Amino acid sequence: MAIGFISAGIALWLAQPTRRSLVIGGVVAIAGEAVRVWAAGHLEKGREVTRSGPYRIARHPLYVGSTIIGAGAAIVSASWTVATLIALYLAVTLTAAIRSEEADLTEKFGGEYPAYRRGASEPVARRFSVGRAIANREYRAVAGLLAALALLAWKAL
Repeated sequence: MAIGFISAGIALWLAQPTRRSLVIGGVVAIAGEAVRVWAAGHLEKGREVTRSGPYRIARHPLYVGSTIIGAGAAIVSASWTVATLIALYLAVTLTAAIRSEEADLTEKFGGEYPAYRRGASEPVARRFSVGRAIANREYRAVAGLLAALALLAWKAL
């Protein structure tokens, strides 16, 4: 967790946002957060192999959303150095998280998770739930994104 805050501080310091980069990158980052909220509103963490909503099309939609947010942050920063740092950070942390989660899910749910990975399990019909997204604490990511965009906007002005 500390590495994330340190990396964010360095990225903020090196960023050179402009009004244009804020608008374009902000839209991209908000789209990434929308993917995360959609995923969090379907996720029954630790209870099942979730197969509804975005989990029908991607094994790790929260990380897809995070990657889109990272792309938006890179655009906002208007800095190739920051974009490179973001790409490296996401590559390292998300790769490690995916490996760990997939091992845990396979251990917890046996053959059900490998079947899901292969696309051999049926999707589940479940409605999106704001309550589920809140229970999964996605409001923290929303608040963090808004704070980061506000800091970058302040820096641009």
